[in-house]
Amino acid sequence: MKQILLLATALAAIPIAAVAQAGLTPEQIVAARQSAYAMSAGNFVQLKAQADAGVDVHTLAFPARTLARWARTLPTMFPAGTNLPNSKALPTVWSDRAGFEARAAAYANAATAMAEAAQSGDRAAFLTRWAAVRQSCSDCHDTYRAAD
Repeated sequence: MKQILLLATALAAIPIAAVAQAGLTPEQIVAARQSAYAMSAGNFVQLKAQADAGVDVHTLAFPARTLARWARTLPTMFPAGTNLPNSKALPTVWSDRAGFEARAAAYANAATAMAEAAQSGDRAAFLTRWAAVRQSCSDCHDTYRAAD
């Protein structure tokens, strides 16, 4: 789990402006966002597993904040020209940009609230907010991500 959290933290710390300045190709940007999604999913699952195992949720504040940081960065990982065949992003990410960004903001807000609950040490609030984060992910994926 520690490696997943460290990787997620490192990825969340890379601003998309730096990615653009580095001259990454659309393929590299898609690969970066797919990797970020995989790491955030691993982080998210571990948060729940740790809370369910009885860990003091206050100790989950750092990985929860990392997830919230990723959530705020997420829309920047979908610049124009990155709707490639190997991407699971639907064209509506770009054609309904305002809707996509609103869903991403809802995810970011839910993740931030979860991080705040972790910081407070309130297990019940943390688990309730974890479920809200999960729902915000599903809401976005239902509209903007192709099914597996």
